Amino acid sequence: MPTTPAATLSKAGITTNAEGHRVIPASVRADGSVRREIAVRPGYRPPEDVEIYKNRNAEAWKNRGSGGVPGAAPVVKPEAKAGASDKNAKRKAARKRAKENGEKADDQKVGEPASTKTAPPASEETPAEPTKKAEQTPEDKERLAKAIRKKIRQANELKNKKEGGENLLPEQLEKVIKMNELIRQLNALGFEQ
Repeated sequence: MPTTPAATLSKAGITTNAEGHRVIPASVRADGSVRREIAVRPGYRPPEDVEIYKNRNAEAWKNRGSGGVPGAAPVVKPEAKAGASDKNAKRKAARKRAKENGEKADDQKVGEPASTKTAPPASEETPAEPTKKAEQTPEDKERLAKAIRKKIRQANELKNKKEGGENLLPEQLEKVIKMNELIRQLNALGFEQ
């Protein structure tokens, strides 16, 4: 007896044939044999077709705070990202850029910058520092030199990682590129590396 697919097919795959009987239609198994049509008893509802019961009171209790104050104008919240999710999004973007830059940098030499995008413009710290140098005490110079030495040490570690074949983030590549500038700043303070 041929079946015509019903307009509504249940989640369990039950259709109604031309005579009005509910059936699971015939199908072909993976090995090529035909699975016969199976009649479904009237009134039977398979578990897949049963709607999930929702208690009105329970739903109202879940949504009790979202309605606001009765009679008041609805509050429109500005859609701003949370600080942590914003940071995570920036990190993901940085990793993605680093991965793209890493693929491009594989063709380049180790000492060259990965791209012109990662090369920073003139350092923002350098113009401000010469004016401070005249006013700095020896203690301030020592403290600044210590900070610069630390940055140079970190840049050397990152450079070694890059030479070892690791992919670096764009920020890390910028630190490696700035290393010569940091050495110049240290020499300008009168200290050696």
